[in-house]
Amino acid sequence: MELRTLKTFQVVATHLNQTKAAEILGYTQPTITMHIRNLEQEIGHPLFHRVGKKTYLTPAGKVLKQHVDRIMDCVEEMNKALNRLHDPYGTLVIAAPEYYWTHFLTMLIHTFVKLHPQVKLKLVSCNSVDVIQMITAREADVGIITGKNKNEDLEFVSLDEEELLLVIRKDLHQNSDLSAILQTYPLFFKKFSYLDWLFDRCMEEIPTPMAVIESDSEEAIKQAILKGTGVGIISGDLIHEEIRKGELIPLHRFTQTLDTFLITRRDRSDEITIQAFVELVMEGWDEAAEESL
Repeated sequence: MELRTLKTFQVVATHLNQTKAAEILGYTQPTITMHIRNLEQEIGHPLFHRVGKKTYLTPAGKVLKQHVDRIMDCVEEMNKALNRLHDPYGTLVIAAPEYYWTHFLTMLIHTFVKLHPQVKLKLVSCNSVDVIQMITAREADVGIITGKNKNEDLEFVSLDEEELLLVIRKDLHQNSDLSAILQTYPLFFKKFSYLDWLFDRCMEEIPTPMAVIESDSEEAIKQAILKGTGVGIISGDLIHEEIRKGELIPLHRFTQTLDTFLITRRDRSDEITIQAFVELVMEGWDEAAEESL
């Protein structure tokens, strides 16, 4: 049995009128008649009978109509599912530290929603370690993290390289040399559990500080520096405006950079919804960075 023949039968059986069916399907009436005749010959039963001017389904026609309706529903669902492969769909879970939500992702999410309103978004704010764990465990689809680890299950896309600066509040600088400053004020630093080497490399470039205070928040480090509590190692992007205004003075520019990556699972990177978001982020990240300055 051909699908088009079954479709012809379904429309005729629904309207009980071959002329109406021909109009709906765009066939000539002889074509409709041929489809019905071929189907009756194939199943070995008449499907319609006439009483006066009215057409009715035979018992065989009623049975066939029930099954054909289910077949056509399945075909419609199949076509919908296949069509969704061409456009993003479903739910997309995006995980990233608060810093990226505040400075980059808000604008990108706005654009994605306009382009793909049919996709339901779930936004998760957490540290980079948790982002990696969520992506690995399939609890999130796309993540933004600071630094790169050696997880072979993940695909890493480089988005940005942030300059790391050692800075101090302007009025505390007083033209003192770096050694004297680091012996006077504690050093604030955000240490990443999977980037221990970054802290060690930075320490190789400057004199040993009197004390090191770790924080899991760059915003807290920034506020501590602005209040004169100490000096700090921090992303240049985060204090761009304070440096421009002269509120903070760079004491040292590190050779190491703080790299930003977009991550997905390798075995999911070809999924259409994930692809659509990844492409948007790659195209719009630099513009979002400029907007945040």
